[in-house]
Amino acid sequence: MNINFCKFHGFGNDYIVIERRNIPDSVDQVDLALSICQRHTGVGSDGIAVVEKLDGTEADFFCEIVNPDGSVAGFSGNGTRCAVSYIYFKEHWSSANLRLKTRSGIKNYRLIEETSPGHYWFEAEIGKPKFASSDVPVATPQPNDTVIDFPVVANGKEFLISGVNVGNPVAVTFVDEFEPAWRAYGKALETHDAFPERANIVFVKVIDRENIELKIWERGAGETSSSGTCVSGSGVLSALIGRTGRKISVHTEGGTTEFLWRDDDEMLITGRADLAFCGEWFV
Repeated sequence: MNINFCKFHGFGNDYIVIERRNIPDSVDQVDLALSICQRHTGVGSDGIAVVEKLDGTEADFFCEIVNPDGSVAGFSGNGTRCAVSYIYFKEHWSSANLRLKTRSGIKNYRLIEETSPGHYWFEAEIGKPKFASSDVPVATPQPNDTVIDFPVVANGKEFLISGVNVGNPVAVTFVDEFEPAWRAYGKALETHDAFPERANIVFVKVIDRENIELKIWERGAGETSSSGTCVSGSGVLSALIGRTGRKISVHTEGGTTEFLWRDDDEMLITGRADLAFCGEWFV
């Protein structure tokens, strides 16, 4: 048996997109992610995005994100953008607007530009942030409406953590400069007892009121060159604390994502997704 797929990436954050109908019943989705995401023995990616056509009543398509470690993500900004790009690339959809159902709710995508076949820019409404410690979640001593500068010790170092749920839990620590050991700290913080469901760990350097720079340790994937949820979480927390405005450019190793936290509380991200290649995975 073989499974057809296409690999896309959003600023280097890569996802293997597969249609659910192409996965045989005998193949477990978690096992598939564990094998196909391997960088040396598989196709290699930061996760798989499994897409399925819906009847259009509530949404147009459904997308499930599975991380390389087999865990299921509530949402992925770049992963879903890759999935939506696949849908357009395969000509399963032609309207400029698309409603995508995810485990964290329905997200609205607007096609801004197709620069060439397989290369797209999208604006996406991805929902409203949740700040309460029980929603992120963060194991604070008492329930809090917001988690700002909560002290967490990892690898012998104290970090002041601010948290938000943007479809996935995001834990941000603001830094003046990125330490060489940030990856080790990110790995330790991801699985810290403070985060009952683990967390995306983001080190944020504020450049000015309109620009921030990130280093990302993503839950279930490790170091990534970009992340839509981490961009959103970092952007909304930077604005909440007053370090930036509500409309900023978020710089990562892979590229720059535009972020807007609207007055109605909705978060918008604008970014691209690019086709790497398509192929077949034999099972």
